[in-house]
Amino acid sequence: MKRVLVARLDSIGDVLLAGPCVRAVAAHAESVTLLAGPRGRAAAELLPGVDEIIEYLAPWIDPEPPPIAAEDVESLVKRIRNAEIDRALVLTSFHQSPLPLALILRMAGVPWIGAISEDYPGSLLDLRHRADGDPPEAERALSLAEAAGFRLPPGDDGTLAVRRPLPDVSALTGDPGYVVVHPNASVPARQPSLARSAELVRALASEGHRVIVTGAPGEPTAEVAGTSARDLGGATDLSGLASVLANAAVVVAPNTGPAHLAAAVGTPVVSLFAPVVPAARWAPYGVPHVVLGDQHAPCRDTRARECPVPGHPCLDALAPGPVLAAVAELTAITGGSQ
Repeated sequence: MKRVLVARLDSIGDVLLAGPCVRAVAAHAESVTLLAGPRGRAAAELLPGVDEIIEYLAPWIDPEPPPIAAEDVESLVKRIRNAEIDRALVLTSFHQSPLPLALILRMAGVPWIGAISEDYPGSLLDLRHRADGDPPEAERALSLAEAAGFRLPPGDDGTLAVRRPLPDVSALTGDPGYVVVHPNASVPARQPSLARSAELVRALASEGHRVIVTGAPGEPTAEVAGTSARDLGGATDLSGLASVLANAAVVVAPNTGPAHLAAAVGTPVVSLFAPVVPAARWAPYGVPHVVLGDQHAPCRDTRARECPVPGHPCLDALAPGPVLAAVAELTAITGGSQ
């Protein structure tokens, strides 16, 4: 294959989980174009194997979708046609359809398209793949690449990865070996309350851990850090955050993109996981991790954005003790924190 397009139109974590699939394609293609949404663009720039990025906000994927505009679709068709794509793989989560994008790819003249699809695709797909069971999302995406004839090269273990080298962030963090707490997620149902996160930071600091709190610009990380931790909220771009996470002994985070970024740089994760989506699919992949939170809570598998249960018990009923124990377990693997 000469030019292959891989599409993943979601957020940072979804794009990072597509990494093994992208590398499998890159091992057999002259160039790989990644079609990404604006929420995942920064992660696309970190993926090994990506040669070009096309950005498009897909109204059938984005959680805050704009109206569909003919001129936006026409512009995307033109960009894909100009890229002279030979094959395309459309990656989606189980609840998303690949067919709207497959139609656009056909309009752009892409001669061969593969995707995982439960819906009848007619002539939109050349490969209608079905993933058996309920695999982790990274394996689900990789299975599509394998079904299309793209396999990982020898020596690639199929875990998540980012481009190296990463920037030097030691001026922000000090020496390696700290514990990172990333308290926020893309939706409220997946993150503990600020009060619970701040309590956790204080508990970690009282146990002698050097704690760094990370977050995006505008997130209330200072409230979580208090006087017990260093607040790096909004202090880095995504590659800088990757470097902060790479030098941590352990990362404590909900189900959010930075948890997958920690996995991509090989750092163990204590996953504060709300069961609105299955941990089997979305827990940190390929690194030592501990999943905490009530996985049988009433919100299980609802994909809720706002917690439907008063008090958010799956995460806010989680005391610091189990988190401290999980951090101790995982820091033993990395040699401890300082």
